[in-house]
Amino acid sequence: MKAFRLLVCAAAAGASLAFAPAESVLAASVAPVMAPNGMVVTAQHLATRVGVDVLKDGGNAVDAAVAVGYALAVVYPAAGNLGGGGFMTIQLADGRKTFLDFREKAPLAAKADMYLDKDGNVVKGASTHGHLAVGVPGTVSGLEYAREKYGTMKRTALIAPAIALADRGFALQQGDVDMFHTATKDFEADPASGAIFLNKGKRFEAGDKLVQKDLARTLREISVKGTDGFYKGWVAQAIVASSQAGKGIITQADLDQYKTRELAPVECDYRGYHVVSAPPPSSGGVVICEMLNILSGYPLRELGWGSAQGVHYQIEAMRHAYVDRNSQLGDPDFVKNPIQRLLDPAYAEKIRAAIDPRKAAVSAELKPGVAPHEGSNTTHYSIADKWGNAVSVTYTLNDWFGAKVTAARTGVLLNNEMDDFTSKVGVPNMYGLVQGEANAIAPGKRPLSSMSPTIVTKDGKPVMVVGTPGGSRIITAVLLTMINAIDYDMNVQEAVDAPRFHQQWQPEATNVERHALSPDTRRMLEAMGHRFGKPQEANHLAAIIIGAPSLNGTPVGNNRFYGANDPRRNTGLALGY
Repeated sequence: MKAFRLLVCAAAAGASLAFAPAESVLAASVAPVMAPNGMVVTAQHLATRVGVDVLKDGGNAVDAAVAVGYALAVVYPAAGNLGGGGFMTIQLADGRKTFLDFREKAPLAAKADMYLDKDGNVVKGASTHGHLAVGVPGTVSGLEYAREKYGTMKRTALIAPAIALADRGFALQQGDVDMFHTATKDFEADPASGAIFLNKGKRFEAGDKLVQKDLARTLREISVKGTDGFYKGWVAQAIVASSQAGKGIITQADLDQYKTRELAPVECDYRGYHVVSAPPPSSGGVVICEMLNILSGYPLRELGWGSAQGVHYQIEAMRHAYVDRNSQLGDPDFVKNPIQRLLDPAYAEKIRAAIDPRKAAVSAELKPGVAPHEGSNTTHYSIADKWGNAVSVTYTLNDWFGAKVTAARTGVLLNNEMDDFTSKVGVPNMYGLVQGEANAIAPGKRPLSSMSPTIVTKDGKPVMVVGTPGGSRIITAVLLTMINAIDYDMNVQEAVDAPRFHQQWQPEATNVERHALSPDTRRMLEAMGHRFGKPQEANHLAAIIIGAPSLNGTPVGNNRFYGANDPRRNTGLALGY
C-alpha cells in the first residue's frame, strides 16, 4: 500500500488534522475533525490511519473497513480480532443497503445445559473463561465476504498493514497498556497468551513494543489463501488442537461449516430521517427502532436535553423495549422474530399508553405476555468515503480479550461469545441481561447480540454513521447519540461526548454517567420512582456526520465529513483526508 506510508513507526507524517468551528459546543467538547474526501473513526489510532490510507489509495469504504478489521486484530487485541465475530451494515452509493452477519456460532457439540452443574445451576465462569466458552469464529469469513462482494482492492494490499504491524511491532501507548493490565492474571494463567501479552513475564508499560510473530504468520496465511488460510490448513488445525487441549468442543467440522450470512437490515423512520441498522441475531436495530417509535410521540426537543420529563420518557422507552429484546429475539434460523409487530407504530402507541408521564414503571411488573408486551466488550468503527458509501462495523471477542485464551502457534485470541446465549432462563449473563428461551444454546446457533452498527440517511443518502462496543449498553448509547443529533441539534462530537444513561429492564436501577443528571433533575426523577445506579464501564462511540458538523448545520469550507472519537477511552482517533 504505497510502502505502507505511515505506520509501523506510528508517525503522523502527511496526516493533518483540521477542526471545524464549534456550533453550540458543549463545554467539554472539542470541535469535530473535518475532511473533504472521507472519514475513518476507530478505537485505535494506528488502525484509523490504516483505513485513511486505503481511502487515499482509491479504495472504497468497504475496502477500508476490511483493512481496519485486520489491523485492529493486531493493535487492539482487547476487542479487535480474528478469533471473534461481528456485524457490518453497509449503505452503498447507489442506494443499496445490506447487512453482513459474521457472528460466532455455537459448536456442533454444544448443548442447552452445557454450563449447568448436576443440580441445574450455572457454573460460574464456564461460559466466560477458557476454551469451553469459545464460539466458532466468524471475523475472517465476514471480512473476506465483504471484500469479495463489495470491495475493490486485493486482499494482499488490505492485509499488508496488519502483517507489518504484527511482524515489526508497534509502540504501546498508555491507553493500550491500561487495557492489557486488566487481564494480567489471565495472561499469566494461559501460557499461549502470556507469551504474547506479557513482556518476559511482566506487564507491558507505555513505550514498550508489542511484536506478534505468530499472528503475522496467520495473517500471511490468510493473505495468500483467503478464508481457507484460517478455516483450513495449519491455522485451523492449531485452533482445534488448542480447543481440545483446553477441554473445548470446537472441531474441524465446526470450522468447515461456518458461513457469513447476508441479511436485510432493520429499517425505520424517525422525525424525517431513515435508520438502517442490525437485524437478528442482533437485537440492536429492532430495539433502537422500537425505542425511536415510542419516543416519536413525545416532544423531546421542546422538553430539552437533560430535562426530567425527557429523561423519564427515554428511560421508560428503554425499559419497555428491553422486555421485548430479552424475551422474544434470537437467531432467525432457529426462532421466528416478531419484527413486524415490534416495529408497528400501533405497538409503540400501546407502550406509550402504558407509560405513566409522572411515575416510573417497576421492572418486575413488566413481563413478556403481560400487556402491552404480548407473548411470543467489542469494538466499533465507522467509515464514509467520497463516493457516498458508508460502512458501520461492530465486531467483538465479547469480554475484553474474550475467553482470555489464545490458540497456540496462531497468535489468535479467542472469544467467549457463548456467554451471550441464555445459559439458564432467568439467570443474568456477564452484562446482567436476563434472557429467554429464544436465545437458548443450540448446535450451530448464533447467540443474540446487542451490537448495533447503524447508518442514518436522509433522502436516500447517508448522513450519519454510528456504533459502539459495550455489551447491553450498545443499544442505548447508539440511541442517545442519534437523539442528541436529531432532537437536540448537537454536532457529532457533542452528540458523542454527552453523558449517558442506560436502562435494560432487569436489573431495576438505571445506570447513569457522571453529569448526565443535574442534582435537581435527579431528585425529580427519584420522586417519580426512578432508581439509579453507578455508571458502567465506558463505551467508545465512533461517529461520523456527513454534510456538516451537525445534521442541521452548514458545511465548513469544502469539508463534507465530520468525525468524532469518543474521549472516554484514550486509544482512538477520528481522521479524514
